[in-house]
Amino acid sequence: MLALPRNRRAGLASALPGLLLALGLGSAQALEFNQVQADQSKVSFVSRQMGVPVAGTFAKFSGTLAFDPAQPTQARARVEIDLAGIDAGSQEANDEVVGKQWLNVKAFPRAQFVATSVEARGDKGYTAAGKLTIKGQTREVRAPFSFRQEGNTGVFDGGFVLKRLDFGIGEGPWSDVSTVADEIEIKFHVVATAAKQ
Repeated sequence: MLALPRNRRAGLASALPGLLLALGLGSAQALEFNQVQADQSKVSFVSRQMGVPVAGTFAKFSGTLAFDPAQPTQARARVEIDLAGIDAGSQEANDEVVGKQWLNVKAFPRAQFVATSVEARGDKGYTAAGKLTIKGQTREVRAPFSFRQEGNTGVFDGGFVLKRLDFGIGEGPWSDVSTVADEIEIKFHVVATAAKQ
């Protein structure tokens, strides 16, 4: 093995970090995941009717996102869901749930979630806190989620439980939670591509 004089070894050691950075080897470039791929993403829900779980989805939603895993607290997110595109399991259910006593889509065609903060959890996951608005009612929600990076693509999976009566979903006779449970589990799977910063 070739031995260099001490002063040359010191010079090489001090120059090495700069050389590695110049070659792009010292650290990965920061990536901000900000291009939502709606065709690969999904927002779904599970409600319970007479104790039986019923799954459903929303066909249309749009969103803006800015998430850098190196700076998660700087993340921003905004999601709007077209409520008329709900699939509650059958045509009869779809016709019922868009009506005035449920989602009242004629008066309130969209639901909206705006994240106000994102924090990292100890289990390498994250929690987004924000405001959810449905039928003109706004409530604070916290949505735990996981994130994984696949090259230039980021995948976000998470969810939260909302109480439908907080938003006036299911009025009149439908406010009886023994028929339809108050809790609805919301799940999201969001795929976004990244731009180098």
